Amino acid sequence: MIPGVIAKRYATALLELGSESGQLDALVDELQRAATAYEGSPELRAALADPLIAIKAKQAILGEVSDRLALGPSARNTLSLLLDRRRIRALPAIAQRLREMADDKRGIIRAEVLTAMPLPEEYFTQLQQQLERVTGRRVALDRKLDPSLICGVVARVGDTVYDGSLIARLRKMKETMLPN
Repeated sequence: MIPGVIAKRYATALLELGSESGQLDALVDELQRAATAYEGSPELRAALADPLIAIKAKQAILGEVSDRLALGPSARNTLSLLLDRRRIRALPAIAQRLREMADDKRGIIRAEVLTAMPLPEEYFTQLQQQLERVTGRRVALDRKLDPSLICGVVARVGDTVYDGSLIARLRKMKETMLPN
């Protein structure tokens, strides 16, 4: 089955489960942490994908990971179900899709904000307010550092990019100064 279809099916079920239990935010956060741990550990991915490792041993590994991440029962059961159905590779896509669906349900859009260095919290508050004014929706900022920007900020909201980086300004200056 196509990974996007799998992610959507599981995310839809998890969205309903989280909404009914009133634990949607916690479930989204827990699955995001589990997906990050899964993506960040080649050893974990290899162990869970290895057909020579017994399913009980894999369940024990997932139990240990769940304990370390302090996952709740719903997230633990989801990981176990994914492992049993040999769909654990879809965990990052499911977590991402669930986050998108939960945000959409709450009327929130995500903005990826790249900065060259850490900035004061007041800056991000003002940026969030400006993006909310421009988009007309509530905005949640996902902050990332990118030293290659040298200076400035790049914000991506959906398909729209607001580029206030030094590199973009230098590129624009070069285009205006040098004729084609």
